[in-house]
Amino acid sequence: MITVHHLEDSRSQRVLWLLEELGLDYQVKRYERDRKTSLAPPELKAVHPLGKSPVITDDDLVVAETGAIIEYVLDKYGKGRLAPPVGSPERLRYTYWMHAAEGTVMPLLVMALIFGRIETDTPWFLRPIAKVISSQVRSAYLGPNLEANLANIEAELGRGTWFAGDEFTAADVQMSFPLEAAATRIEMGSKYPKIEAFLARIHQRPAYKTALAKGGPYAYGPKG
Repeated sequence: MITVHHLEDSRSQRVLWLLEELGLDYQVKRYERDRKTSLAPPELKAVHPLGKSPVITDDDLVVAETGAIIEYVLDKYGKGRLAPPVGSPERLRYTYWMHAAEGTVMPLLVMALIFGRIETDTPWFLRPIAKVISSQVRSAYLGPNLEANLANIEAELGRGTWFAGDEFTAADVQMSFPLEAAATRIEMGSKYPKIEAFLARIHQRPAYKTALAKGGPYAYGPKG
């Protein structure tokens, strides 16, 4: 049986959701972040050397990285579900967004988080310099690139209901976390209405709600 080594407020929420969409049996082993550092606890290193989440175990096999986990699960248990047919135009779009989520969008959000912490966690006598550097990076690089990516995503969602067309796929699961994370920083409604509508759609899916209940604390989910 699959065990999801699940860290609160993390990318591993997507794995729970994927498994629920497929209707698979699995178990959840929860881990809590360090209250001071927000990092994963050392116990995760007993599962995988990097001590990060998501990671799953399937009997004696260990699989890490969300994209790799999704591919593994679909290959072994998917029975053709949640992925467009190989060779179709939808498959190419699917593949692109499966990789863009972590390869392009998430690095920008992680950098924004890091520079935000640099501004607040730097010793007081260095804080003015840190704020100047952070502001320059945000205005010259992070801001424009994040806006360009969100505009591209908004346009893509204008082509169909989901990221790979009119059918829900694992690419939508993969793209959920960067968009949920972005929505905690950016007001989507007026500038990116299709992204906001996408988030509303996924939050209403029964499998998403069940995964949320099983996963525990998740700061990026639906509000209210």
